[in-house]
Amino acid sequence: MVTIFPLILPDFLLIALGALLLHRFHFSREFFLGAEKLVYYVLFPALLFDSITRIPLNLSDTWPLLLAAATLIAVGTALAWLALPVLKPDPLQHAALTQCAFRFNTYLGMSLASAIAGPPGVAVMALLVGFSVPMANMVAVTVLARGQQGRIAIELLKNPLILSTLAALAWNLAGLSVPAPVQLALGRLGACALGIGLLCVGATLSLQGSRQASALIGWISTVKLLALPAAALLIAWALDMSALERQMLLVFAALPTASSAHVLAARMGADSRLVALSMSIGTILAGLTIPLWLSLAP
Repeated sequence: MVTIFPLILPDFLLIALGALLLHRFHFSREFFLGAEKLVYYVLFPALLFDSITRIPLNLSDTWPLLLAAATLIAVGTALAWLALPVLKPDPLQHAALTQCAFRFNTYLGMSLASAIAGPPGVAVMALLVGFSVPMANMVAVTVLARGQQGRIAIELLKNPLILSTLAALAWNLAGLSVPAPVQLALGRLGACALGIGLLCVGATLSLQGSRQASALIGWISTVKLLALPAAALLIAWALDMSALERQMLLVFAALPTASSAHVLAARMGADSRLVALSMSIGTILAGLTIPLWLSLAP
């Protein structure tokens, strides 16, 4: 863990800086909303496209990652729903927090992949993220808004991360190459995405919320930070993944909940403050659990 901790420390320092900029140096929330919008619609799609198109792929390379991502989301969803018969929580609070059991912080994941394994790790993480974004969003929106399948389809079709991933996969599998000037521009945009994205994560941290849901938040955090990484190790073994894929899948599974989870909850009329609290606690705890899992990884 001693050798792994310095790899994740820069990312958590950027998250802490984002919180300081908002709360101590009085950067406005509007500033961070604009920055997050830039990352979401421009910088991060550029990073995904650039990462996926840099390394040649074929279908035999990608299907295990797709299956692994789908299995992890299914496991997280199932374990989150087990809280209903065990804890008997408020149904509305449970619906809001279910997404926190399987959604993931893409900015942190890509940054850690780069620090741990360089461009090959980033390419694998980009595929995991690209495959998981539509599945995770579909499940999260379905839980929060049953009977609104048309809305779910619109949300997925408009998602820039999904569109950039599909475009990159099609480009790569077609054997096309990206012109050097375009690839350089995409690379520079992608480099901006991670730093700004992590600052925005820090600006969303909040420890204010309902104490009545403490048991449910504890359950969801345990699922996300402990149960899913353990499941990832089993999935990687079952699919006979390479060492790099196994390592990236473990990092992916151990990531805290996406910082945008509370935004989706607010848009769907759920308790966004409770989701923000769960996300914040998970992000802080992940600073301890991620090094632990990486140190235990075979």
